[in-house]
Amino acid sequence: MPLCHMINRKILRLSGADVRPFLQGLLTQDVTALSAETPLYSGLLSPQGKALFQLFLFEDGDDVLIDVAAEQIEVLAKRLTMFRLRKQVGIAPETGVAVWQQWGEASRHPVDPRDARAGSRFLGAAAVMTATIEDWHAHRLPLGLPEADEIGSDELLWLETDARELNGVSFTKGCYTGQENTARMHHRDKLRKRLLPVRLSGPSAPDAKIMAGERVAGELRGVRHGDLQMAIFRMDYADQPLTVDGAEAVLVRPPWLPSET
Repeated sequence: MPLCHMINRKILRLSGADVRPFLQGLLTQDVTALSAETPLYSGLLSPQGKALFQLFLFEDGDDVLIDVAAEQIEVLAKRLTMFRLRKQVGIAPETGVAVWQQWGEASRHPVDPRDARAGSRFLGAAAVMTATIEDWHAHRLPLGLPEADEIGSDELLWLETDARELNGVSFTKGCYTGQENTARMHHRDKLRKRLLPVRLSGPSAPDAKIMAGERVAGELRGVRHGDLQMAIFRMDYADQPLTVDGAEAVLVRPPWLPSET
């Protein structure tokens, strides 16, 4: 069973009496649902509803451990500290455990909160790694699971990153930063743009435009892995022939994408 150390992720430990109500007022997910068996996928947004941080939450007794992109951990800690005010919340890096992803067969670890087909995501000490981070990219891209570098910071609206379909937002919890625009988009008939994988057939610039004839249908995001790369895509062009830098490209429809989209 493939087991990958997610070397591109780090962990913050939040402790103290006010941790859960503090996070409940900031994050898109309902933190009251967090348990040892149920990690959460969530976002911390701008007031306009744009994704600033892609987060996974894990329970450790009364503490909450936050799995965040390694390059964002210091910025996240500073932002949480800014919002803490007088609340009893400790914020510190956690170096005693690492982030792991396991897939291929049933596991004793919690299921990835985004999609069970992703396998298990969990925190643990050093172990024997049987898969590389590139193996993980090959597994997650057809499933349409974005990484932090593909989401960016303050660039895409949280729902455009497929957070609704990937269990990254609660529409029944109380207020949080960015809720107004997020709720408004939720009640539209459909999203105009989505972050989705594209299969490429030729060389391409990292941020190349996706063309539907003479019209721009989207733009590549993040890093290409094999022949797949994530893109922010205009869904009006989903059924049209596509090219990237003059070569044929195909939109990959993840299994969770609504058929009518």
